[in-house]
Amino acid sequence: MANLVYFDADADSDDVLTTLREDGACVLVDVMSDELRSRVDSELRPFIASTPTGRDDFSGRLTARTGALVARSEAARELVMHPTTTDLARQFLEPYTDKIQLHLTQIINIQPGQGAQPRHRDRLAWGGYVPAEIEPQFNTIWALTDFTEENGATRVVPGSAGWPDDRRALDEETSQAVMTAGSVLLYSGSVIHGGGKNCSDSDRTGVNITYCLGWLRTEENQYLSCPPEIAKSLDHDLQEMLGYTMGSYALGYYSDPSGVSEINDLRPPEFILDRRPRDKASSSALIADY
Repeated sequence: MANLVYFDADADSDDVLTTLREDGACVLVDVMSDELRSRVDSELRPFIASTPTGRDDFSGRLTARTGALVARSEAARELVMHPTTTDLARQFLEPYTDKIQLHLTQIINIQPGQGAQPRHRDRLAWGGYVPAEIEPQFNTIWALTDFTEENGATRVVPGSAGWPDDRRALDEETSQAVMTAGSVLLYSGSVIHGGGKNCSDSDRTGVNITYCLGWLRTEENQYLSCPPEIAKSLDHDLQEMLGYTMGSYALGYYSDPSGVSEINDLRPPEFILDRRPRDKASSSALIADY
């Protein structure tokens, strides 16, 4: 059986990134503090409890998926911007983009009796149109509960990121991300993986937070999950991670349908949050002087 590599929380980032590029996945142990994990759980537990389960075998008929975590939880905002994972995400994706953005926030709650999810690659969210040599995303699953073989720890196929599309993973090539609560599974958009089978009598709860290239459309529409009236109150770094900034020189502007600005009708996204862009270089085409 292929084995996942486990790192301490303070492991050298170069070692972690090397393993990610070679294996497509690894685990960082005990990264999230007990205090933060407790707040994430308590703030999101009401939403988890009221979320219906999936309607097909892929999403999981006994799996509940809860989104809009940034809007719903202050603690989840801290997790999204956790410096360990965001620094790794930027380094991992920087060969292909000027900026990264938040692709997805989701609680994945696998309930007892749920079967194993079909193995897949997350990059197929873009339909296979992103060239194979470009890695589009950096994924995390934070364990809110212990992940065990019995309760459905995520199954990963180390080394599968570069496999041809028609190669199917065998069970003996698959490893489960068994880890303690507070640990995090890191994995690329190209590695083959899937949720595990829950044979236990308790839920397996994880927080799936994913980052992608700044020039791609995101899986979760952050402007609807966290609209401007909520985003206005957030830290500027988090606003920009949500996509409220230019993705590059001329990517992501808007026009106010209620009227034309005296400066320019093409506005950087920060204007909708009543502030000026911090990155003048990527907004200079829109605003001559601000």
